Amino acid sequence: MRLATWNVNSLTARLPHVIDWLAANPVDVLGLQELKCTDDKFPFQALQDAGYAAQAFGQKTYNGVALLSPGGLTAVQRNIPGFDDESARVIAASVPHPEGDIRVVNAYFVNGQEPGSDKFAYKMRWLDALQAWVKAELAQHPRLVLMGDFNIAPEDRDSFDPIGLAGTIHHTDEERAHFQGLLDLGLVDAFRLFEHPPKTFSWWDYRMLGFQKNRGLRIDHVLVSAALKDRVEACSVDRTPRKWSKPSDHAPVVLTLRT
Repeated sequence: MRLATWNVNSLTARLPHVIDWLAANPVDVLGLQELKCTDDKFPFQALQDAGYAAQAFGQKTYNGVALLSPGGLTAVQRNIPGFDDESARVIAASVPHPEGDIRVVNAYFVNGQEPGSDKFAYKMRWLDALQAWVKAELAQHPRLVLMGDFNIAPEDRDSFDPIGLAGTIHHTDEERAHFQGLLDLGLVDAFRLFEHPPKTFSWWDYRMLGFQKNRGLRIDHVLVSAALKDRVEACSVDRTPRKWSKPSDHAPVVLTLRT
């Protein structure tokens, strides 16, 4: 079973990339972030023609998340229950599996702009609410995957310049403490279950030849619950779409589970 997460930075602009990538990399679930389109503009039919049913939670200009699956999705939840949020950031659903459904939570975490800003304070509130909700979800769904663009580089090795960027957005102690808080719920960073080359990242700035110089961050993550940890066979970043013409600034992260 394969699950993937990908911040496409506008599904309207990147739909051909998504369809081409899915054709070459069939998955059971694909979580998309930064759709930048409303639900009425979402390409349900094009994705259906490619073999994938979709559940979307769109928003004009910014944000927006979706889950795609060839097998269908049930018990869909949009955004964090009880948390007042105008942004479309979270979509969760259950994926059928012979041994019991797998709950998939796909999230586009708040960027936060810069420490001390109102947007950073919003990020902290949002992360508090997310952690409380994921704890409740785990109690109901022990077989759970939390994936998406976290906008957090959890360790120094997840940044191309951990010294120069220390204390800046994505690198703050507060953000990293929240990431650890999710792990403390019993989740595991699937990527770190395996050895990877140093400076393996999932995002690169469009500016200053960021990708060509590998000036990147690992901010796209797949966390799995304890009930799934022993089934993880692989977790890796697919850099290929980042090399395509007019790409997203993020690359897909792919999880493989033994069934």
